[in-house]
Amino acid sequence: MIKRLELRGSSKEIGKAHGSEGKEQVFQSLETYEKLFHGYQGISWKEARERALPHLKAIESYDAEMIEEMEGIAIGAGVDFEDILALNARSEIALAGYKGTSFSDGCTAIGVMPPAASETIIGQNWDWKGRQKESLLLLDIHSENKPSIKMVTEGGIIGKIGFNSAGVGVCFNALITDKKSDAIPIHLGLRAVLNSHSLPEAISKIKGEQMASAASFLIGSDDGNGNGMAVNGEVSPFGMDYVTENNGTLVHTNHICSNVVKEHLKDMNEFRQDDSMLRKFRAEQLIQIARASNQSLDEELFKTWLADTYNKPNSINHFPNHMAPEHRQMETVFSIIMNLSKRKMFLCVGKPSESQFEEIL
Repeated sequence: MIKRLELRGSSKEIGKAHGSEGKEQVFQSLETYEKLFHGYQGISWKEARERALPHLKAIESYDAEMIEEMEGIAIGAGVDFEDILALNARSEIALAGYKGTSFSDGCTAIGVMPPAASETIIGQNWDWKGRQKESLLLLDIHSENKPSIKMVTEGGIIGKIGFNSAGVGVCFNALITDKKSDAIPIHLGLRAVLNSHSLPEAISKIKGEQMASAASFLIGSDDGNGNGMAVNGEVSPFGMDYVTENNGTLVHTNHICSNVVKEHLKDMNEFRQDDSMLRKFRAEQLIQIARASNQSLDEELFKTWLADTYNKPNSINHFPNHMAPEHRQMETVFSIIMNLSKRKMFLCVGKPSESQFEEIL
């Protein structure tokens, strides 16, 4: 299992503990992204830091405590604040404004809720560079006046995939597009969702033109009394649009589904072997098979879905596609399932076809 940190106190204190106790993971992230930024954008780490700085003004207005937490990480890890800011803006630096013609993508997110299921459950495979398994941290964050958070992230990044004590959880799919803004980096948007006490509050943090780049946020919420739902919003610098079905199930992968978002952005998810679209079709097929056979849409079924290897290597359980350039060969790094009705998390580090899920207490 990955390293787990319990973080308490002020934003600066939470950051310092993250940086000092997760120093090895922070340095792993710095090493990975220096190489990745050069591979995707042909830029140095110095240039990457410079590209992150224009986001500072927006972050200060959005939530100054996020800056304090990033400052704390830098102090704890013994690096510059600009290094940590670049990590938290890594999607804007690497994926927005992408001009390449070949990309092997990953990440499949699934949500179920009433009437399709008796509980609200969301989960996903996080597919990225395999070496980032060494950067993973499981954070238990306890802040004053905010819900407590259980979140899986990369060392140095303050927002990612998880759920909170108010029953709000989020899954995340990257979208590769041709444009970005200097607004809020999407990983900080993920943290804002996890800082929220309700679904409406979470949506308020990411709608409009608040996010600097495009992404899919699959957000679920359960009030603890058997009432829950999940929605899927595609955020962008030009606004958010819901891509949510009303049949009790949701699936998202790594291509833009919203026609509204497509009006403003070009989807740069190009690869000669279809990947994202086929994974979405496959996940929807697996859900339909389960419903047709009257199976209960529960955590155990999620484990089967997320371990699916049909269409390998471009399967839901993703393997590196060696037809893609090395820096774009992605694989499943971890798999996560969150039962928001029961406030339970199940985590598999590595590919779920090869490893086991463990309940995170």
